[in-house]
Amino acid sequence: MRNNSDRLMTSPTALRTLPTNKLFRRGDVFVLFGELFGRGYANGLVNEARQAGMEIVGITVGRRDENNALRPLSAEELTEAEANLGGRIINVPLMAGFDLDSPPGTPTPTDLVGSMTLKTWTDAKLDWAHIDACREAGMQRFKTSVAEVMARLDGLIADGRNVFFAHTMAGGIPKAKVFLAIANRIYKGSGERFMSSQQLLGSDLGKLILQNFDEVTANSFLHLIEGSAAIRQRIEASGGQVRYSAYGYHGTEILIDGSYRWQTYTSYTQGYAKMRLERIAQAAWEQGIKATVYNCPEIRTNSSDIFVGVELPLFALLRAIRKGAPGAWADGQWQACGDLLIEGCSLDEVLHKVDGFNLSDTAKVFRDFAAWPMANTPELAEIMIGTSDAITKMHKDRKALITDHLSSLVIEAVGPLMFNESCAPSGPVLWLNHDVIARQLNELHR
Repeated sequence: MRNNSDRLMTSPTALRTLPTNKLFRRGDVFVLFGELFGRGYANGLVNEARQAGMEIVGITVGRRDENNALRPLSAEELTEAEANLGGRIINVPLMAGFDLDSPPGTPTPTDLVGSMTLKTWTDAKLDWAHIDACREAGMQRFKTSVAEVMARLDGLIADGRNVFFAHTMAGGIPKAKVFLAIANRIYKGSGERFMSSQQLLGSDLGKLILQNFDEVTANSFLHLIEGSAAIRQRIEASGGQVRYSAYGYHGTEILIDGSYRWQTYTSYTQGYAKMRLERIAQAAWEQGIKATVYNCPEIRTNSSDIFVGVELPLFALLRAIRKGAPGAWADGQWQACGDLLIEGCSLDEVLHKVDGFNLSDTAKVFRDFAAWPMANTPELAEIMIGTSDAITKMHKDRKALITDHLSSLVIEAVGPLMFNESCAPSGPVLWLNHDVIARQLNELHR
């Protein structure tokens, strides 16, 4: 399938109306292309499929043994994973990325990165011919496993059924101590601990990480679409329909000074892979394949917690909920969030701090859609991380934050929005902004 790698989004295309399910029904098949872990967006989509009565089939990324070799789930792990999913799991390891792959007898990229230190990583050079061989080995492993998964899946889907493939793979950070130290400075550091994200991207280490991001976050979607071609053709020939969805991130419109404006977390180095994901969906769409990337709002998840300040846009959702449909339920969300603060601190005070960040001259510079994703700056880190830390300290319990509650609301809304819109999607790339999130929540709770 042609990738159209030169095509770029010039402006966000937002979903503005609430869609309804006019396609999926009992007996149709929902395929989760990515393992279900903890809190995150995928939970909301799985819940929608379950409520529609669909048969749920999942995959696993597999596990690593003591020698880092990839293996299927054990019987006990499989039972637990299927109970968590509420469906059957095809137990073929589908771990995307190539950080632990290499030609036999040669070091993996993680091995090479493991020898880097905070003093040497900026000047460390990689053998790119070897890295290319590792990437090829990882890609072939993944495609071979996709083919096996699809062969097994084909026997589980009857003719005439509708099928929803939900891609949830993202990430790709190598497990290396040096990167953890670097990430703490780029995403959590300010003042003397600040580090430029551009410094990382300009290094060989950064270039390697960007390649792995592409394989995990974007190219795995391409392999899903191509690998399921035979199933798609059979289903469509027998009267069924096939849909593909993927989770994107490319900033979000939130209420700033009374109007909805696009903003983003900076520096989101995974953004390059997310844009590649968008282009893959566009290329599929041009060939008549209904594949849609949904650019979702910022939330707190196990993987996003490294990005200090990514949660700040969530607070604006409170105003969006109240603006969309003021009433008892909206008031209840304000009350629930206010109750999480220590005595003497108010929700208005929290929102005032967020407003101070959003309306600052420093933050305004980064609301440049065409320049996304931009590198961080010391000035931005100071105000963004400082605001995040100050608000966190206003809570009674650091493990019970307002942004946890608001994240759960976003997940609740994104599930039906993605599921229902995928019945008759209006385009290959759609933004789910706070306005439609609030409308969906108010619809669910009216």
